[in-house]
Amino acid sequence: MFLVPAITMRSLSEEFRSGTFEILKTNPLSSWQIVLGKYFSILIVLLLAILPTMIYIITIKALSAQGGIDGGGILGSYIGLFFLVAVFAAIGLCCSGFTSNAVVAFLISAFSCLILYFGFNALSKLPFFENGTDYYIEMLGIDFHYRSISRGVLDTRDLVYFISIIFIFLLTTVKNLHKK
Repeated sequence: MFLVPAITMRSLSEEFRSGTFEILKTNPLSSWQIVLGKYFSILIVLLLAILPTMIYIITIKALSAQGGIDGGGILGSYIGLFFLVAVFAAIGLCCSGFTSNAVVAFLISAFSCLILYFGFNALSKLPFFENGTDYYIEMLGIDFHYRSISRGVLDTRDLVYFISIIFIFLLTTVKNLHKK
């Protein structure tokens, strides 16, 4: 889980610290193009990090006695992992845009990812929220939607949730770049 904040921590903060952000802003690029370029480059690196895990699927399928593994569950897990990585990359990029210190960006990013993943689930377990609102509070967290997708159930509510969270953090990053 800490791989994503570690990769994204220097994406914008290093640009601010070294002074190359001003050079980047003089190029004929909009803030959206800068943010999306950095975001997709982070996603490519993270997908390349996930790619070697496909060896496990091939190995398990080759070594299984009957040759039958749950392809739907595995595909759902990889789709869920992709969306989880995409959300964490957006969070990390957003946090990197707030500071010029890469270590601070990493710490803020890791803490934000932890809070958004585990925080709402833990908050919903409080006795104060036992009257039915616990379900809705739990639905605000990433863990709720990730568990649903990783079981192999592709629900549009989960996909809309992940895409919305990604958009919100990328929009926040763009708005933050307009200020600088």
